[in-house]
Amino acid sequence: MNAPLTLSQLQPAPAAPDRYATHVVKNQAAPAAGFNAFGGDVVLNAAIGREAAWVAPAASALGALAGDADVQELARLANKHLPELKTHDRYGNRIDWVEFHPAWHELMALAWKHEVHSLAWNSTAPHPHFARAVQSYLWNQVEHGVGCPTGMAYAAYAGFESEPALKIWAEKVRGTQYEFSRREVAEKSAVVIGYAMTEKQGGSDLRETQTTAVLSHSSDYHGAMAHWYELTGHKWFCSVPQSDGFFTLAKVAGGVTCFFLPRTLPDGSYNRFFIQRLKDKSGNKSNASSEIEYSGTLAIRVGAEGAGLREILSHSHLTRLDFAVGSAGLMRQSLTLALNHCATRTAFGGPLARQPMMANVLADMAVEVEAATLLALRVAKATDYIGRDAQQTAFARAATPMAKFFNCSRAPAVANEALQCHGGNGFIEENPMARIYREAPLNSVWEGAANMMCMDVRRAMRKDPTCRDALLEEIHSVRGQHKLFDAFAAHLAPLVDGMLEDEFLARPASEALARAIQGVELLRHSTPEVVDAFMTTRLGSTPASWGAMFGSMGASVSKAQADIIVDRAQVVR
Repeated sequence: MNAPLTLSQLQPAPAAPDRYATHVVKNQAAPAAGFNAFGGDVVLNAAIGREAAWVAPAASALGALAGDADVQELARLANKHLPELKTHDRYGNRIDWVEFHPAWHELMALAWKHEVHSLAWNSTAPHPHFARAVQSYLWNQVEHGVGCPTGMAYAAYAGFESEPALKIWAEKVRGTQYEFSRREVAEKSAVVIGYAMTEKQGGSDLRETQTTAVLSHSSDYHGAMAHWYELTGHKWFCSVPQSDGFFTLAKVAGGVTCFFLPRTLPDGSYNRFFIQRLKDKSGNKSNASSEIEYSGTLAIRVGAEGAGLREILSHSHLTRLDFAVGSAGLMRQSLTLALNHCATRTAFGGPLARQPMMANVLADMAVEVEAATLLALRVAKATDYIGRDAQQTAFARAATPMAKFFNCSRAPAVANEALQCHGGNGFIEENPMARIYREAPLNSVWEGAANMMCMDVRRAMRKDPTCRDALLEEIHSVRGQHKLFDAFAAHLAPLVDGMLEDEFLARPASEALARAIQGVELLRHSTPEVVDAFMTTRLGSTPASWGAMFGSMGASVSKAQADIIVDRAQVVR
């Protein structure tokens, strides 16, 4: 039997001088930092030049935040350190408040400073909604959770402006100095606004609202007469519950009615607004979403009793536009990160971006993102003419839910492909791609899921035939410029008319219309390489020209053409 080893014999051999220098880190992608998301985006620059050149300095300032490493760290921290519900203070008093990491407040202050929420209402220059859409597009490449309160504040102004009792809120929602406090509206320079409409038994069907309201009293409220009601009920999904006030719905004698609910009442006391719990969401982690309870909660009636759905839908055009724009911005961020990774990492003897299959993938994504961007901005342009141009108003009525449906549904596919471009590195939380991947599906379910949007496209056309005519006229305006587009457009009118007769066709018709409007915008504003790739793959696709996955552009798109498209899409250089 061998003798047992002694302790000295078990000790490891003396370490070499480079014992812990196990490897040299090389061929990792360069960080996507130090760039300007506006300055490097040729599509966005051209769009601004056409419609609202005056906003270029503001867009450049905001675009710089997307590429700023310190701001990127704020976004990471805000999503790592989640909001916390504080129902009571240390003395046992009910406070119903939410605590955030300081990074969230820094991001909110930046968004408010750059007028992401208010530019459309603060500017008297041409096309303010278009300009504001560009700012929202850029902000959604900074941090997505803050995009919720900016979008709600943007839409809320339309509701405040029409109600005399809420004029003070119309003034304050345009403010640019973010303040996280519970001071009464008159004491604040700016406010944050939320919406609380969804109930668990109804979801998107707001007619199923069970919250009730009874008239409490009427009184002067900051110089105007306000009709106060007491609300009783439960809301299943209330985002940004720490807001200064909320638009909400309740039934008065059976009729769904719109109300505005201040968190702090005129005497400085806190309204009876009870946060039951925060939602543990798959994405949008930085932003608090909650269930809330009304029990004798005071709110101001907005509009007439029983007219709540009409009132709230007057805001929803703006929130839906913002989701279409925001999803396009999220797709642009996904593409930017994928392009940067593939351009700065080598494989098989050269840059990953120049490998044939990867070039196909990146070019395919770039075509999709440019088309989504132009679609969203076209709807934003139409929004600037609502009430002033009958054709543009009709176009916006049908095109807004169409764009919301299509862009929000395509964002997860783009994020998924961008993540695959990163490989395993894209799936870890240190990489922003993981956050984008979780975020991407959200916009498709907020403010109405895909079926609801397609139903609204159909409803708009059935209610007002000029909506159908405005869309088809837009499409026919570029006939004769590309044979594949013309062939596609020839099938649209029968498909749309079929949708009007049969709801079953609402989704294919809405998708076809979205692709057609994208084609119109590309024909007007893009390059021959992008136009030909789009028309061949999206509108004239056969199994040999395009498949179900990105990177499946067929022989009709050459490698050289793909390289040109990829170079055009580069932001980080």
